[in-house]
Amino acid sequence: MTEAEGYEIKLPQFEGPFDLLLFFIERDELNIHDIPIAKITNDFLDYILHMQALNIELASEFIFVAATLMRIKAKMLLPRPELDEAGNEIDPKQDLVQKLVLYKQFKEISEELRLLEEQRLLQFRRGNLITDLRRAGEHAGQGEELTTFDLYKLMLVYEKLMYNYTSRNNEVRHTVVKYPYTIEQQKKAMASLVAINKKLDFGTIVRNSENKVQFVYNFLAILEMLQQQLLELQSGLGFNNFWVLERKTP
Repeated sequence: MTEAEGYEIKLPQFEGPFDLLLFFIERDELNIHDIPIAKITNDFLDYILHMQALNIELASEFIFVAATLMRIKAKMLLPRPELDEAGNEIDPKQDLVQKLVLYKQFKEISEELRLLEEQRLLQFRRGNLITDLRRAGEHAGQGEELTTFDLYKLMLVYEKLMYNYTSRNNEVRHTVVKYPYTIEQQKKAMASLVAINKKLDFGTIVRNSENKVQFVYNFLAILEMLQQQLLELQSGLGFNNFWVLERKTP
């Protein structure tokens, strides 16, 4: 056997992308709340490249987290950070860190449950476990097998349930208000204002409008009256500097 034939590469198996990220954090003794995003992104992508080189099929979760890491890394390289409504700088790593902390809690709890299960197995004999599982599978309904349900998917289900729980009382409600305005009604109002003031400037139209909706109706009424040649415009210098006058018949 040649040296090339005897060379073998082995990669550790991880339950999901967060399991891999926790491995890097614990290996390098990093602070989970202050992750060096550039280093951990490079390590994550290097692992994925090794998997691709060995023709190992990548799960969609690994690809999604890799894209997330690269997006965070790109945001941190931008000269102008994102700010929230209060003007505070938004940490692009915040969402990732929260999910990592939550995943770590799940992993620690699952390890405690595993130890409890081992102790329980020593206390009570289950008998022929393979036969029992086969019989249970014959009567089970259609659905996802528990063997394919890993810790990462359990955390995603938990996160979705918590989101639905916290937002169940925050239903979006729309209130439809019917305003008592019509174009014809506002045309009469504009005609009265023009008759009283002789010249009606833009500021007067704004001041005589109860709200934005009425202002829109007033403006549309003026446009229609201009089209019907009932009014005419006289413009001046500056922004929004014009007057509306009654059109004189020749």
